[in-house]
Amino acid sequence: MYTAKGRLDRDAMLRQHAALVRRIAHHLIARLPPNVELDDLIQAGMMGLADALSRYEAAQGVQFETFATQRIRGAMLDELRESDWMSRSARKSQKDIEHAVHRLEQRLGRSPLESEIAREMGMDLADYQSLLGKVRGTQLVYLEDMAPGGDGEDGFLDHHVVDSAADPVELLRDRRLKTSLVHAIESLPERERHIMGMYYEQDMNLKEIAAVLGVTESRVCQLHSQSIARLRAKMRAH
Repeated sequence: MYTAKGRLDRDAMLRQHAALVRRIAHHLIARLPPNVELDDLIQAGMMGLADALSRYEAAQGVQFETFATQRIRGAMLDELRESDWMSRSARKSQKDIEHAVHRLEQRLGRSPLESEIAREMGMDLADYQSLLGKVRGTQLVYLEDMAPGGDGEDGFLDHHVVDSAADPVELLRDRRLKTSLVHAIESLPERERHIMGMYYEQDMNLKEIAAVLGVTESRVCQLHSQSIARLRAKMRAH
């Protein structure tokens, strides 16, 4: 979109791609605790979109939407990192679940049932499911995983938000991670594997998945959190 003088119409571009910002924000917030405000993510995303508009050059051979998506997600992740969106108690609870899953897998030689995880944590099933809802959306990478390491070592975001495609070592590491993750997902219980597929491969939101499965959105949220705990337990060695 250009003005009468042949210049890029920034206002028109911002309006046109505002829906992209909202879509990315809705997809991201489904994996975050309830205290994260959607409007904060959207505001950060709009800043990322504005940055994309100022930096984009068509001669680079990349479509604007692809370029903007990276900038928008990067801006949202920066906002989350700066605000430390995950409380210490939620982080501890998620790790407690992860450790319980790991212990049971070692002991049972299979993926534990939901009731078995609850019992391992000394909780009844209802309390355990409530806890899953409270820690909803903890991702495969914790905030401390994202932060830069000591002695100037780059953190997760430094490796994954920027483009490291030029580094063969990083490409090999990324392929190994993806391969390990695929195997871990394949070992999930069928229902949880189905949820992860709909969410990450088909880009469905929790409400849409709930409609497909005939359960509540909060139940899908619980199962998603439990799936992430299982995956982190399996990916620990990686």
